[in-house]
Amino acid sequence: MTTVTFYSEGSRLTGFEMQGHSGYAPQGEDIVCAALTSAVRLTECAVNDVLGLEASVKVRERDTSISLKLPNGLGGINEETCQTLLAALMVHCVRLAEEYPDHITVLEV
Repeated sequence: MTTVTFYSEGSRLTGFEMQGHSGYAPQGEDIVCAALTSAVRLTECAVNDVLGLEASVKVRERDTSISLKLPNGLGGINEETCQTLLAALMVHCVRLAEEYPDHITVLEV
């Protein structure tokens, strides 16, 4: 099972962590993991490479996880854009979890 946890402070999304293998199919053939991983990587690329921000990203292969934490004090358009990106990622993950409830759990803390 893959667990995607979104972190927030008040109404501000501050980051996320995705952990575990969905178990839908063997690694390398799993469309559920591929969908989640692609969405997470797109979000990270948009935040760090396109916007040029320095969000903290940690990839841990031993426990199959990736996390992203937004920097504080973004302000203005960067904050608004990051909130839109994280909210879109959350909606995408929730919809995938509705489609594959035995393979994905989405939490917000």
